[in-house]
Amino acid sequence: MGYSVTLSHIIMVISSICLASVFSAYAFYTGNLVHNELAHNVNDYRSMVNLRLEIVYATVDTSTSPSHFVIYAKNVGNLPLSNYTFLDVYVGEYGKAQLFTYNATPGSGQFNLTDANGNGVWEPRETATIRAYPGNSISGTVFEAKIVPFKGIGSSYLFPAPPS
Repeated sequence: MGYSVTLSHIIMVISSICLASVFSAYAFYTGNLVHNELAHNVNDYRSMVNLRLEIVYATVDTSTSPSHFVIYAKNVGNLPLSNYTFLDVYVGEYGKAQLFTYNATPGSGQFNLTDANGNGVWEPRETATIRAYPGNSISGTVFEAKIVPFKGIGSSYLFPAPPS
């Protein structure tokens, strides 16, 4: 009977060690999953903060036909922006701004963007000119402009109508 008790104890000790190993491996695996997810979220947030746009001036250009909005914005982040189709531009009378979509040769309800050096990439510390063409005539006393990148921090700006 002594031999079977010893054998039972050895089997129980080995099973306990195996079970503890399985639990520790699972805990390690789960910890790595949580760590990777957290690292991914931090990287997403970091890239979001690295893309930051700021409107420095906006006006209405009435010297051309049709009249259109002109927005000067600066890339104050650390990442360049080259795909303007995911850039949202809202501009119009205060409280009634409308969304403009990107088009290199804009028409009604669209905007185009020209970076300072003309290479098609809006680089950090570079100012770009955004021209938004509404479908109707521009009227009002106070206007608002807002630019929002697909990921990152946008900017808004209030400006008066040009003197007549």
